[in-house]
Amino acid sequence: MRFGIIRWMLLGLAAAVLPSVALADWGALNMTEGVTDISRRVYGLHMAIFYICCVIGALVFGVMFYSILKHRKSKGAVAADFHESTTVEIVWTVVPLIILIAMAIPAARVLIKMEDFSDSEMSIKVTGYQWRWQYEYLDEGISFYSQLHPDHNAARQKGSDIDLSQFDNYLKEVDKPLVVPVGKKIRFLHTSADVIHSWWVPALSVKKDANPGFINENWAKIDEPGIYRGKCTELCGRDHGFMPVVVHAVPQEEYDQWVAEQQELMAANATQGERQWTKEELVAQGEKVYGANCMGCHQAEGQGIPGMFPSIAGSAIATGDIETHVQTVLMGVADTPMAAYGSTLSDIDLAAVITYQRNAFGNDLGDTVQPYQMKSLRQGLLQTNADIDQFNLTQGVN
Repeated sequence: MRFGIIRWMLLGLAAAVLPSVALADWGALNMTEGVTDISRRVYGLHMAIFYICCVIGALVFGVMFYSILKHRKSKGAVAADFHESTTVEIVWTVVPLIILIAMAIPAARVLIKMEDFSDSEMSIKVTGYQWRWQYEYLDEGISFYSQLHPDHNAARQKGSDIDLSQFDNYLKEVDKPLVVPVGKKIRFLHTSADVIHSWWVPALSVKKDANPGFINENWAKIDEPGIYRGKCTELCGRDHGFMPVVVHAVPQEEYDQWVAEQQELMAANATQGERQWTKEELVAQGEKVYGANCMGCHQAEGQGIPGMFPSIAGSAIATGDIETHVQTVLMGVADTPMAAYGSTLSDIDLAAVITYQRNAFGNDLGDTVQPYQMKSLRQGLLQTNADIDQFNLTQGVN
């Protein structure tokens, strides 16, 4: 009888453990140390508490299995008749309390360190949108949006019809990563323009909710150059799973060069926004903007998703009054998933995507909207429906 019980216990344990031994990638099951001082502290704290839990588990299950085998009925064991042991009550209250205090002290030190933003050397504002991130370098005057790479966005909509082997880091790549220098203490300010998001990069041990109307802070000082990936960890809407974060940590010299290039690019874009664009130029640029911002809902061929997102092909807005089309893209549509892009896209991109929608998917209207018109609208003319009527878009239609 004794060996029968032991045999069944061992068989049950093997059945539970062996499949995981055969299939699990053990290196991917645990946390990583990361590349910041905070991430290493968090990892050390995690491992210390993990080992404490392992010891407690071993002791508890050891005593339990010993009692089951030693005091089973087949050996003639008779249950004791007793109750109320003051000593036992004190022991099982005091010992867990001491263990909890021992774990709480180092945990509190790490938490306090994580909230210490003093001596920050640069600040980056991170704003969440459905479904992209805006990064604003408050000290350098640089601002841009980062979202799922257009090629990955197009591929995911084709489902099983596409060969995923041609993609590196599928659904984890963005069109424009966050670039930061190594060795500098960076303060991140998190907020949101629509719903609750959460910016998470495991290697940096940075995770903070981005709430509309609030600013949350944390920081990181990256020790090693490299590419570090994360994602939004809040259920922020239909495409929540396609909102990755990519951080490029580079040496200071390379970062300074990148800053200079971005500032030159912003100046060049400002100049480009003042000139008259041809229809072909706007359509080509608009196709890229549509793929990055609109295709997730309205689909690659502009057919939309019946019952969820309207089609662009043949739609009353895309083929109707150009003023209404502009207003819809700039201000969005209340109580629908259609977001307002007036604050998230540049003048050039707004003009281009509207022109593209009016001249693609069979919508061959032949008209255009110029970037300088978008600039005027975004400077305050578009506040009410009356304002858009006051702006004569037809003056710029080709």
